[in-house]
Amino acid sequence: MPPFSPDRLLAILRSWGMPGRYLVGYSGGGDSQVLLALLAELHSRLGAPLLALHVDHGLQPQAPAWTLHCQRSCERLGVPLSVVEVRVACRPGESLEAVARAVRYRALAGLMQAGDLLLTAHHQDDQAETLLLQLLRGSGVEGLAAMPALAAFPPGRLGRPLLDFPRESLRAYAKAAGHDWVEDPSNRDVARDRNFLRHRVLPLLRERWPACGQTLARSAGHCAEARHLIEQMTGSEIEGCAGAVPGSLSIERLCVLDEPRRRAVLRGWIAERGFLRPDVKHLERVLREVLPARADRNPLVRWPGCEIRRYRHQLFALAPLPPRPQVILPWSEETLCLPDGLGVLRAVPGDGPGIDPPCWWQMPKQVVFRPAERACRPLGQVHHRPLKKLYQERGVPAWLRPYVPLVLVGGELVAVADLCLCQSRWATARGGIGLRWEGHPWPGFW
Repeated sequence: MPPFSPDRLLAILRSWGMPGRYLVGYSGGGDSQVLLALLAELHSRLGAPLLALHVDHGLQPQAPAWTLHCQRSCERLGVPLSVVEVRVACRPGESLEAVARAVRYRALAGLMQAGDLLLTAHHQDDQAETLLLQLLRGSGVEGLAAMPALAAFPPGRLGRPLLDFPRESLRAYAKAAGHDWVEDPSNRDVARDRNFLRHRVLPLLRERWPACGQTLARSAGHCAEARHLIEQMTGSEIEGCAGAVPGSLSIERLCVLDEPRRRAVLRGWIAERGFLRPDVKHLERVLREVLPARADRNPLVRWPGCEIRRYRHQLFALAPLPPRPQVILPWSEETLCLPDGLGVLRAVPGDGPGIDPPCWWQMPKQVVFRPAERACRPLGQVHHRPLKKLYQERGVPAWLRPYVPLVLVGGELVAVADLCLCQSRWATARGGIGLRWEGHPWPGFW
């Protein structure tokens, strides 16, 4: 392996092809400081814009000072910086570190555009720690492959260009160049598994095997090759198990496979959907609790950043559902922004059935989310239907129904999102106002 240098970093980046933008996950710590400084030095040779991204988790009292350090450092380096604040909420039994990582990557993905390359400063020692953690958790090939150097990360890609270089060489470079950085005190807490390996186990291993960091990373590379072959072989099987809703899996087709292939398809499908692959415990729960559940049940298996649910013999991998909306929203403009990432509602004039335009614009309008005992008589039909029955007919899962916006005009239900227009005093057969629900996380159900 050639020694660490800016030219070596540039060669790695060029081997990955030209992105739309280079985005750097910048914490202000020593490793990300080196990566950002090197990229700033190489900026004129990169051939694409460079932007730093800092995620403030709000978990440490020093967080505002770290953000200020990042701002000043980026000003000095001449690199634009975007700062996003997130809040990390752990459920009982969840790892704060894992949840914070999932929240961080979701925030970074939200700042990306198609074609962007997100770069993180993971290095050879990080790779060795990850491999040991996965071994101690009893992981299979997927886990032992640890961190890939380059991977899909919708809407762009995720690259780790420093994986071949040990922490010591990066810190030596930073000190020689006169860079300063922040230190997170939680990195010294050996109660955390990764820190225990870093500060207690790996130093002991290096006493006997000085090159153990390099050899452990090499083993992770061999496992990554095996994982790639598995992914190639299971790709067609994932397509063959596709469910009726885009992005879902057919439970019936999945259960025809033998168990090793079923596990491989589940892991590959979850990764394709852009989520962290489950560990053994959570994968077992999917196999034993979700797949064999009765069709009218709503089992749930979750891990940081991902929830596995089923509906009508189909399996879904979803981002965690937000808190159930409890608000009543007044609506006066053409477009209404909904809370908690639920998208927007738009009033759309049309030639066909809909809501009478003068009534729409003059009457008070509200959006609510709790159906209670409401019912709707769809336009053109004779009988009212409870919303539960309407949702069943239209294939809306029970776990999604609390998030469907209900539109009221003058206190009367006139529309169930853009799923159904209801017969009301304000309905018209021609030239009516229709509705569109856009930007929500569940387009496959509409």
